[in-house]
Amino acid sequence: MAISIPKGTHDIIANEARGYDYIEEVCANIATVYGFDPLRTPIFEATELFSRGVGESSDIVSKEMYTFLDKGNRSITLRPEGTAGIVRSIITNKLHAQADLPLKYYYTGPMFRYERPQLGRFRQFHQFGVESIGVNSIFEDIEVILLGYEILRNLGFENITLKINSLGDSMSRANYKSALQTYFKDKVGDMCEDCKHRYETNPLRILDCKVPFDQALTVDAPKMKQFLSESAQKDFDIVLEKLDTFEIPYELDDHLVRGLDYYSGVIFEFSYITSEGKDYGALGGGGHYDRLVKELGGPALEGVGFAFGIERLYSVMRDENMIEEKLVTDDVHIMSIGDEARTDAIDLGEALRMMGLRVILNYEDKTLKSLFKRAERSQAKFAVIIGEEEVKAEVLKVKNLQTEEQEDVAYQDAVNHIVGLFKQHHHDQECGCGHDHDHECECGGDCKCEDGHECECGGDCKCEDGHECECGGDCKC
Repeated sequence: MAISIPKGTHDIIANEARGYDYIEEVCANIATVYGFDPLRTPIFEATELFSRGVGESSDIVSKEMYTFLDKGNRSITLRPEGTAGIVRSIITNKLHAQADLPLKYYYTGPMFRYERPQLGRFRQFHQFGVESIGVNSIFEDIEVILLGYEILRNLGFENITLKINSLGDSMSRANYKSALQTYFKDKVGDMCEDCKHRYETNPLRILDCKVPFDQALTVDAPKMKQFLSESAQKDFDIVLEKLDTFEIPYELDDHLVRGLDYYSGVIFEFSYITSEGKDYGALGGGGHYDRLVKELGGPALEGVGFAFGIERLYSVMRDENMIEEKLVTDDVHIMSIGDEARTDAIDLGEALRMMGLRVILNYEDKTLKSLFKRAERSQAKFAVIIGEEEVKAEVLKVKNLQTEEQEDVAYQDAVNHIVGLFKQHHHDQECGCGHDHDHECECGGDCKCEDGHECECGGDCKCEDGHECECGGDCKC
């Protein structure tokens, strides 16, 4: 009986995996420009880290965590989000005492939440996130928002709208929670069981309820902006002013509270709507937190961060043709017949791989016809044939699978010859110069640099060995 993949998970294969790699690379490159360094934490932590950090009233802690006892009878949880682990690492390693503040880290990797699987949402999923911890300045919040927006812009997203709200300072939130409890006092009896629990533990969570009946009851609820302290309102105004300065479209969302209890101050989500009006919802989000580091046993440092779901980004980018499904083709298929030939083939294969070529070898005897069909399916560029006669003569056959041209090449010349073919092939495909990579062709347009061909360069061009050809226009190379 075959073993099935666990519910709510999926295998990430070939081009999808390359797509994830590309997204994570862009995210990391932009984060690096903003001064963030990588930090990798374990995928499992002590359960207390998340119950204390994320919050008992959050759906993540109350419903969605993968928690188990290890062999030492310790309660362990697969990480449901990244921020708590980053903060734990900062405290554990005393990073706050060893480096200048703020501490700026980015992370990427799998997260785990036991929730109902649906399109684009999995129980094991991947996130890229950043955390900036240690400087209590609203401008740090602004910089992190700009970083998130810049990542999306570099991935090709347009029409991004930033949904934004402020949860204010501790006094603002205390007053607002009291007002919400007063408002929902006569309504909570008819609400879902989750909201009845939220009413007692954290009434802000009611605003995030997905039950339609309960959502309707929140329409006329008090708004956080009515309870912001003077300093909290001033900070929020600074953020909005800077968003206007950088021409980042935003939407004030009074019901935005995010799903984690540690948030305070400015919170935000990046929402995407196509030019045709298709609404993909939130691609990611984050916000400020003022108590998390201290609650987890560290100093009283504040922070701000966000996270993007990699599955979410990839799915939208694929649908909107923002990511290219790359066909990775083979460079060389070495076709060997017999054990002696196979010994020589693997030697040649490793030498070519050291030169950066993608090489495929066969380890069982098949007909040349079937081996050529295999090479054709993978769109290989060249085939190398080594049989009994080639082994005796120490001369192999090299065939260009596009032109069908075939030539004999001595063993001792094989590596240099084949690598040279790829240098020639590269120039023929990319620029038409017919020279290897040691020669510079700085063309502003298409150019044919070989003898007797016209080179229409928009700038300088070095077309022959040791000779510089500085073309202002047409030239004969």
